[in-house]
Amino acid sequence: SSGINAEYGLSVDKVLKKHEDEKKRAYGERILQVEKSYFTPVVFSTSGIIGNEADKLYKQIAVRLSEKTGQSYPDSIRYIRQRLSFCLLKTLVVSLRGHRGSSPKRFSDRNDFNILYLIKNNEIN
Repeated sequence: SSGINAEYGLSVDKVLKKHEDEKKRAYGERILQVEKSYFTPVVFSTSGIIGNEADKLYKQIAVRLSEKTGQSYPDSIRYIRQRLSFCLLKTLVVSLRGHRGSSPKRFSDRNDFNILYLIKNNEIN
């Protein structure tokens, strides 16, 4: 990641695009060769603005999720964005105050497990 001086004066869209390109260069070829898969960089600004490729990815997931579950597209994209917002907020809080209490439980929400299961088993491509 470049220093702030290199990004001074650029629009937020250009900075996000630059970071997407950096991630593609850093990880894209290895994932294609080793994992035989594709790589979509997921980039956010510190104020929560989502990068173009991540936005497209979430829209694709919402379309496929709505097809699989029978939910409407707006409900699916709303669910994904809400979950993403809470995950980002939780990450921010933990980074500011540190983790307290017992270790976090995985798949605490039954719907999260179902989404991850569908993606993992290529039921959502």
